[in-house]
Amino acid sequence: MDTDNEEVAMKKSRRHERQTALENSEYEIGFCGWVLISFSILLMLLTLPISIWMCIKIVKEYERAIIFRLGRILRGGAKGPGLILILPCTDSFINVDMRTITFDIPPQEVLTKDSVTVSVDGVVYYRVQDATLAVANITNADAATRLLAQTTLRNVLGTKNLAEILSDREEIAHSMQATLDDATDDWGIKVERVEIKDVKLPVQLQRAMAAEAEASREARAKVIAAEGEMNASRALKEASLVIAESPSGLQLRYLQTLSTIAAEKNSTIIFPLPLEMMRGFIK
Repeated sequence: MDTDNEEVAMKKSRRHERQTALENSEYEIGFCGWVLISFSILLMLLTLPISIWMCIKIVKEYERAIIFRLGRILRGGAKGPGLILILPCTDSFINVDMRTITFDIPPQEVLTKDSVTVSVDGVVYYRVQDATLAVANITNADAATRLLAQTTLRNVLGTKNLAEILSDREEIAHSMQATLDDATDDWGIKVERVEIKDVKLPVQLQRAMAAEAEASREARAKVIAAEGEMNASRALKEASLVIAESPSGLQLRYLQTLSTIAAEKNSTIIFPLPLEMMRGFIK
């Protein structure tokens, strides 16, 4: 637990250092820059109140605005939500959506560790954690995350056996999430969740696995039937020993059998023939 907290603290520290390096000070723009800014402010004052509608921008609750002044990010990083003020001619801004974004990983043909080809797809949930890094460090954070997710899925599943892929989906998802989160940390992106949706096997492999499962079930059924017959034979042996101790017990069993047959409303009557009489005829 302490190790996880230390890793989170180190990531935050590195992210803060990168953000600080990106946020250049207004006072480093030079003399020409100050001249252009002064001219922009003067132009805004001369054209009031018309220019105020061009200078005031509204940033929504789930957005953050990155303001560039003469191409440099303003001190303080992302602005908003609410009203922000920009200078005409010298300032530009980019809105960054901070909400959680989800996308599907297209089915990937993966060769497993035991040389089985499977098709696996998934879904990824991520959000922009640092708008400044997401704008300044990468051209298109969304497209880069999608491509990285596809590559990570193939790399992670390539180290697993087919049985592990089918049974350890949650572990694979956690491994993918950790790998993606580390890779996208420099982009200011936080991968919140990764899920494996479906694992598709080749038709021939499905038939082979079905035949194997059916044979296994038949083998278990035969074993259970043999065990049942063995237990029944033991019970019959014990019953014969009990009847042998009391000859009248055999007659009572015969009468009970007749009662059972009569309850079924049929006219069939069975008379047991003692084997001693047959032995006499045989001799």
